Amino acid sequence: MAFLNNLISGISLGSVYAIIALGYTMVYGIAKMLNFAHGDVIMIGAYVSFCATSYLELSPLLSIVLAAAVCTALGVVIERLAYKPLREAASLAVLITAIGVSYFLQNAALLLWTANPKSFSSVVGAGSVSLFEGGLIISHVTLATVAACIIIMIALTLFTGRTKMGTAMRAVSEDKGAAQLMGINVNTTISVTFAIGSALAAVAGVLLCSAYPLLVPTTGSMPGIKAFTAAVFGGIGSIPGALLGGLMLGVIEIMSRAYVSMQLSDAIVFAVLIVVLLVKPDGLLGQRRNEKV
Repeated sequence: MAFLNNLISGISLGSVYAIIALGYTMVYGIAKMLNFAHGDVIMIGAYVSFCATSYLELSPLLSIVLAAAVCTALGVVIERLAYKPLREAASLAVLITAIGVSYFLQNAALLLWTANPKSFSSVVGAGSVSLFEGGLIISHVTLATVAACIIIMIALTLFTGRTKMGTAMRAVSEDKGAAQLMGINVNTTISVTFAIGSALAAVAGVLLCSAYPLLVPTTGSMPGIKAFTAAVFGGIGSIPGALLGGLMLGVIEIMSRAYVSMQLSDAIVFAVLIVVLLVKPDGLLGQRRNEKV
């Protein structure tokens, strides 16, 4: 039963990574940008939810809605102010800007909420479900996290495949110039992509802090890096790849902690990534595109 408990914990953590990775994979797939400030948007979403429940005394559901709304607006502002002027710039300039935005958000959170850890209350309570006469225990947070991941994955797949905006996103991802010639507003499409990714980051931040209830200004840094790793692992630009990469990363991390070493778990995760990319450079579900010149 210990193995099953660890497996479920890994799936729960992997579901959080998958939700975060969706933000990375959508922005990269459509705008061809790596938004390394995405992890700090997670932290902002968690702080907004914390303030909504602790100070405004809103219900957990309303706190999630408020966090998603704030992060959606934040994502659009970041894209318009930091990334839009660099749309045609070298990738190195975008990368440096993203790192700058990341540190700006961390220090802004430090000024607003100080470095003292906040105790985050789970949005779904502290209950659990026992199976097999108590041998297998599944917390409500785990159930909510996995359910949220599945719902978000289905909703995004339907959105990108069956809506006008989703079609525009796929067109911009394929060829920005041709999409613009066909009447698609590329700037609006990219802004909507950032908005969706940031809203997902807020949801992931709330779920992450519900499972690991210490909240500090650097809370989103390592999960953000690992979620980016998950996106690359599954094939960045692929929505199913983000799900697969996140789940596999979470399971590998938890199993490494349980059966190898707590200290070496992160090293094992990144070592597995290196091995996978050596064998399949485009990720597990990534597809190599041949460019005509």
